Amino acid sequence: MSAMSIATREILHGRREPEVRLLAVCALALVPWIAVLALTLPAHAVARNWSLAWSGFDVLLALMLAATAWLRRRGDVRVGAVAGASAAMLVVDAWFDTSTSAKGLDSAMAWFSAVFIELPLAAICGRIALRTGR
Repeated sequence: MSAMSIATREILHGRREPEVRLLAVCALALVPWIAVLALTLPAHAVARNWSLAWSGFDVLLALMLAATAWLRRRGDVRVGAVAGASAAMLVVDAWFDTSTSAKGLDSAMAWFSAVFIELPLAAICGRIALRTGR
């Protein structure tokens, strides 16, 4: 067995504890930060480059969904990671669409899109991600 494969195996399988600790500390550190944001952020804000942010996010989401479809069609094992990222992006899209939409028709459209398009697609992508490699 080569030195590279031994080192790779140790990184992937033998030394998880520092990563686990780091992730747990970061998760705990977010709790007070979330409280600060909830208590200090204004209810309304004007954002610079709002349309660029949203259209850029949707372009990336479209590319991720296309990559998921392409990798799935090819039977490529990398589809799991891409599908998982696509699922996460769809959930984030649904969250921000519903939480930032204006009252009335905008809100109704955001909720319709979340319930009937984004979240079902996220579930499909999540299923693909979880079943990959089994």
